[in-house]
Amino acid sequence: MSNRNYILSKEAALEKLHRMALEIAEQISEDNVPVMLIGVKQNGLVIAEKIAHLLRRYVSVEVQLLSVTLDKAHPGNAVLSEAVDLNDKNIIVVDDVINSGRTLLYALKPLLQYLPRRIQTLVLVERMHKLYPIKPDYVGSSIATTLQDHISVVVENGEVTGAYVN
Repeated sequence: MSNRNYILSKEAALEKLHRMALEIAEQISEDNVPVMLIGVKQNGLVIAEKIAHLLRRYVSVEVQLLSVTLDKAHPGNAVLSEAVDLNDKNIIVVDDVINSGRTLLYALKPLLQYLPRRIQTLVLVERMHKLYPIKPDYVGSSIATTLQDHISVVVENGEVTGAYVN
């Protein structure tokens, strides 16, 4: 690792992802309903893929993966990677970092035409500056930062290799 102010190493990030997968498995253990992980493109999708891989070890229900694409600066138009029936499914929307909550809020927009069993959110890193009414259900790490700080999650070759504050 370089001179970046790392808050998560590759090993710590994997440990957090594993713990969150176990939490999800425990939460849905009574449901016999498929789980749909929807990753916010780019890093959120990588995290969703990792969670799906880990989760399949612990649950007997189908675990499906989709992505949602939106411009984080202007998130009004969120588009799912494919049209699937999301009625009566356990849905978890996944992103790397929650700052204001805006991205996750807009990522929920395409889900409004369905009646899922439940919708939850998962983030690897939570900051304490939410401006929108989104509280993640599954959190890898909560970090107290200043408004000027920016948290970056590093993804290389489909693997989370760390997170740092800059």
